Amino acid sequence: MLDNLNWWEIGALLLLALLIFGDRLPAVITDGLRLVRNLRNMARNATGDLSRELGTDIQLEDLHPKAFIRKHLLSEEDEAAIRKPLQGVYDNLRADVGGVHDELKDVANAADPRSNGTRSGTATGTPSAPAPRASYDDAT
Repeated sequence: MLDNLNWWEIGALLLLALLIFGDRLPAVITDGLRLVRNLRNMARNATGDLSRELGTDIQLEDLHPKAFIRKHLLSEEDEAAIRKPLQGVYDNLRADVGGVHDELKDVANAADPRSNGTRSGTATGTPSAPAPRASYDDAT
């Protein structure tokens, strides 16, 4: 949660909290921790009640709708049947994006002046013209 804060920022936040709350800071921290503890207990009780009602073992992470459906309502065969029609489209799209990525990498390498002699071209050092690409109008 606080991964992107450095020590100076955390110290500034603590100093700001001390200035705002003053002598009440320990009581505010205690109330905040009690609130977090109560929320965790409520979530734990809710998952326990839901587990008893549905007759399955439900964890707190399973309360996300997608995870709940995937884990408790769909079998592996149902999930595979849902994914099957889109898998071919996904594979084709991934191959197309990979091809475009490779072409862009080749163009970047050819245009890079730091690539010592690795440019594709003629013996005089001038790059060869790229192959003409078919446009949408040519295809229709």
